[in-house]
Amino acid sequence: MSPEEIRKLEKEVKKTKRLASEQAMELHDLIEDRLPDAYGELMGIAQATYDACKAWDDANQKLTAAQSEAA
Repeated sequence: MSPEEIRKLEKEVKKTKRLASEQAMELHDLIEDRLPDAYGELMGIAQATYDACKAWDDANQKLTAAQSEAA
């Protein structure tokens, strides 16, 4: 894999990590500030947080594999 492709993967990992962190903060805010009243939002926010973390994990695994191949 070319250095440019690895840089693109690194950028994707950073982006997905930021999005996962933002989603985790939303889940945290729900738990800390709005439960139990807003319990109806819990499943949707939890699923979105899971999906964001999974997207980061997938991107990170691709980057790790590409870096291993390049070494």
